[in-house]
Amino acid sequence: MRRRNIFALVDCNNFYVSCERVFDPKLTGRVVVVLSNNDGCIISRSAEAKAAGVKMGAPLFQAQALLDAHDAAIFSSNYALYGDMSRRVAETLEAFTPEVELYSIDEAFLNLDGCSGGGGAESLSDTGRKIRATVERWTGIPVCIGIAETKTLAKVAVAVAKHSQKARGVVNLVDPTYLKQALERVKVEDVWGIGPNYARRLKAAGIKTALDLRATDVPLWRRRASVMLERVIYELRGVSCLPLELCPPPRRSLTVSRSFGAPVESLADLREAVAFYATRAGEKLRRRNLVANALVVFLSTNRFADAPVYAPSATVSLPCATSYTADLIRCAHHALDKIYSAGHRFKKAGVMLVGLVPAAPVQQSMFVSTERADRLMHALDRINARMGSHTLRYGALGLKQRGRWQALCDRRSPRFTTRWDELLTLNLRATRG
Repeated sequence: MRRRNIFALVDCNNFYVSCERVFDPKLTGRVVVVLSNNDGCIISRSAEAKAAGVKMGAPLFQAQALLDAHDAAIFSSNYALYGDMSRRVAETLEAFTPEVELYSIDEAFLNLDGCSGGGGAESLSDTGRKIRATVERWTGIPVCIGIAETKTLAKVAVAVAKHSQKARGVVNLVDPTYLKQALERVKVEDVWGIGPNYARRLKAAGIKTALDLRATDVPLWRRRASVMLERVIYELRGVSCLPLELCPPPRRSLTVSRSFGAPVESLADLREAVAFYATRAGEKLRRRNLVANALVVFLSTNRFADAPVYAPSATVSLPCATSYTADLIRCAHHALDKIYSAGHRFKKAGVMLVGLVPAAPVQQSMFVSTERADRLMHALDRINARMGSHTLRYGALGLKQRGRWQALCDRRSPRFTTRWDELLTLNLRATRG
């Protein structure tokens, strides 16, 4: 019997805001926003903030008056908390099916084939409601769920679920009764896989909704556009062209980069910042069991300042593919020395690791043993995982890390789930019976 495709897209509602509300219930019902790195722009809004007219991506200084008028709660990004909460949501979803594709920090595709009782449309909706209730009960994160026979239709379903009061957070498009109505509600520019250029061309041809796109001439648009657009059309027709990616393709590069809290001019501060980024990159490599063959360091002045932009970069080949932090810092400093020029006020720096390959089959140098380095990194990672990030660190990162390169995060909430010293505490008052 041919296997049936039943996709569910689980989308966390206003994810960053929801994470903040899990640990501070007083935020429920309030205007809440979360800011980007350096507290620059708004990147997550509560439903109340959206209703108040707060724009996504707006700089904080432009929205400050509106936020003040609504007594808004404003938070710096807390990625340690958000990443851990995302992991908890994923683990909850795996209790329903082992076939889970983590599409982003707040979205995951599931294969529901065989998960519902009778396999009918009603039982699929019941499964979706059960998943939604379980995720909120176990993690505190509210989600919307779209169910369909293709991933693109699941995206359509979840878009409708977010804006429909009647849906109560779950829309099932396996049942064709509501398919036409759902496709009519989604603009063509909002269809998954349709970029701005395609959207302009489609709208110029009179194709304004997902329903219009579904009914269009496939061979015509394949000639006019590409096979990617053809796949989108077939997906809207219920023909699955995009399977779950249960084993994501291996990464080819990895970047750690931040904008500085204040302009940085001194080489000493830049060396500290670059060492910090190289250390974080090494940690990420080891978690993924990868090693890098080369390292790129890049700098940039403020592109919006009234001065010429200076944005140099340098690449250094590593002696052998490695994730050893000491080697990464050494090469990062070497690359930085090549591109640093005094007199510039740098706003951003970063480290990119390229030529990533799996760690196991790497050809080692016959003159240098990596066994000791591997044991050292294993011990360091275990201690930092248990005692807190950077409990042990290289001196190149600085003893107090108070350089001007540090990103602004004055409004960040505690990292409740990943730091022992920031655990949520409760004050219980004794009461007389």
